[in-house]
Amino acid sequence: MAELNKEKRLRKELGLLDVYAIATGTTLSAGIFLLPGLAAVQAGPALVLAYLLAAVPLIPAMFCVVELATAMPRAGGVYYFLDRSLGPGVGTIGGLGTWIALILKVAFALVGMGAYIGLFVPSVPIKTVAIGLALVLGAVNLLGAKKSGKLQVLLVLGLLAILGIFMGGGLPRLNGQHFEGFLDAGLATILSTAGFVYISYVGVTKVASLSEEVKDPERNLPLGVFLALGTSILFYGLITTVIVGVVPMESLKGNLTPVAEAAGILFGRWGVAMVSAAALFAFVSVANAGTMSASRYPLAMSRDRLLPRVFRQLNRKKTPVPGILATMTIIVVVLLLLDPAKIAKLASAFQLLMFALVCLAVIVMRESRIEAYDPGYRSPFYPWMHLVGIFLPFVFIWMMGPLPSLFTLALVCLGGLWYFFFGRSRVNRSGAIFHLFARLGEQGMDSGLEQELRHIMREKGLREEDPFDQVVANALVIDLAEGEEGTFDELAADVAEHLSKPLPASAGELTRGFLEATRIGATPVSKGVCLPHLRLFGIDQPEMVLVRSEAGIHVDVTDVHGEHSPSEPVFSLFFLVSPEEDPRQHLRILAQLAERVDDERFLDDWREAKTEQELKEILLRDDRFLSLTLRQGGKTNHFIGQRLKDLPIPETALVALIHRRGQIVVPRGSTQLQEGDRLTVLGEPAEIRHLRADLGG
Repeated sequence: MAELNKEKRLRKELGLLDVYAIATGTTLSAGIFLLPGLAAVQAGPALVLAYLLAAVPLIPAMFCVVELATAMPRAGGVYYFLDRSLGPGVGTIGGLGTWIALILKVAFALVGMGAYIGLFVPSVPIKTVAIGLALVLGAVNLLGAKKSGKLQVLLVLGLLAILGIFMGGGLPRLNGQHFEGFLDAGLATILSTAGFVYISYVGVTKVASLSEEVKDPERNLPLGVFLALGTSILFYGLITTVIVGVVPMESLKGNLTPVAEAAGILFGRWGVAMVSAAALFAFVSVANAGTMSASRYPLAMSRDRLLPRVFRQLNRKKTPVPGILATMTIIVVVLLLLDPAKIAKLASAFQLLMFALVCLAVIVMRESRIEAYDPGYRSPFYPWMHLVGIFLPFVFIWMMGPLPSLFTLALVCLGGLWYFFFGRSRVNRSGAIFHLFARLGEQGMDSGLEQELRHIMREKGLREEDPFDQVVANALVIDLAEGEEGTFDELAADVAEHLSKPLPASAGELTRGFLEATRIGATPVSKGVCLPHLRLFGIDQPEMVLVRSEAGIHVDVTDVHGEHSPSEPVFSLFFLVSPEEDPRQHLRILAQLAERVDDERFLDDWREAKTEQELKEILLRDDRFLSLTLRQGGKTNHFIGQRLKDLPIPETALVALIHRRGQIVVPRGSTQLQEGDRLTVLGEPAEIRHLRADLGG
């Protein structure tokens, strides 16, 4: 039974609101407050269309990033996904390049902030302000994700409120003449402008690099990202419409504070102050979230030995201090050397390439047929949307001109050289693409990735639809006293005889399945526990047999390489049979069993349990079951004499076990409860909490 990866993990401190705020905050910033004036130079009033077109190549990538993030919630985001799917060479290119692209986006936001501050304090140089703010935000991030996440929520709420006022005042006062000659710039120029402003949207998926720190990532990541993208497209479309419809084009072109220009026309001086405050919220928001995200890339790459081990260090707040310091340093260098337009183009071009590779990564992961690849969300329209997501970014990069293309190529070469000279000798790992080759018969299988994905599956735990507790409650229990053990082969045959009654397989077929899995090293055996398991076609739900052996049964262990290990006594055995059609649920149930038996108290509790009911309760999830003993004069007094179907418990709760005077009573609706009965009640966590508060237990 594989041990959990002992690598230090970041704390899970970010909820749905944090995910939404980070994704929205990294999106609604420079794209609104700085870029429209620069985009107007190229596209004129069609900059509104350019902003909407810019979202198109993001949509396939967004779906793909969410799928990968719910399957592999690890620090590093795009780097981690590319490394595990396309191999560490591509992962190195993606990690270093995305880290630099994020840094460029943060630097761009800080330049915008300096421009808006310059409206009120013209004597302060823009770059000086930007550098000072970079240092302040780096210090905030050193305090941990929870504090920087709270700051993010406040900033985004303030930003959305002010932008709502701006749109409400501007939409009724649009000047239709400002939209004349809307398409005069030509399709090629509009597409080039769309590529230029693409950087506005890329932040919506950057929260994936923080997925290791997200609570319940299978719910909160998709929901937070989709809400953020919807908000961003709506706000970009409406706000650019207001800017073009209010500000004369000759005043808009090249303007570094276009929203302030529009607000001045609409509301006067107080409007300029209002949107400048919103701009500060936005720029601080994107710089804060961008610094958070960017600093996790060195951490993830260092864990994989692709960067020096110093970046692996976390302080007592579980914060990657070296990654944050390195990110801050590069931001300052970029601010000193590059101008805003170049920063935007360079960052957009490389992100387009990365998102094309992310769409390819989903195809590779799915076609590799790795059973432990178990995303909580699956991107739709497979594979057509994913193929479009691979092709479309290259069209935008080509339309942006030679400099962004050369910069992207330079980053690819830098990442490739770094991997060749530094990482290759330190990494003994391949990606899912090699599983795909193996399936096509071209190359041998590498099991390292599958093992890693099983670790991740174990950490994520069960899904709501997984019938784990019901399977445990319905399981047959075989309790072997000393002298009754026999051999493992004999026990497997006995268990198979029991399972053949409810299952569409003979006892002989089941016995051969259990023994074959043990011979080829597919049966986990560790710490006195053994988990024989197999899958069958034609069954609706898993079946399990629990075995306790007082003296222990010796199991001949064979590892995946065919090596025999010394036989070790096993005191607890779980024979699991699951539907062949749902291999991932099978793995999740195995992972849950492994998680429970890894508790250092498990074997002692297992061997000391007095009844079959107590054995099962050791395995049940604490937040989903309640054990009650019916006593006169106690809180459960009113249960005595009632039939099960009349009990005052939630309809979705279930009395799964009844222990009565040393015997297990099969629960039925007509079963009448007696004093001294011990009931095991299964239910949703909220129901169990409510019952525990009312009845004790």
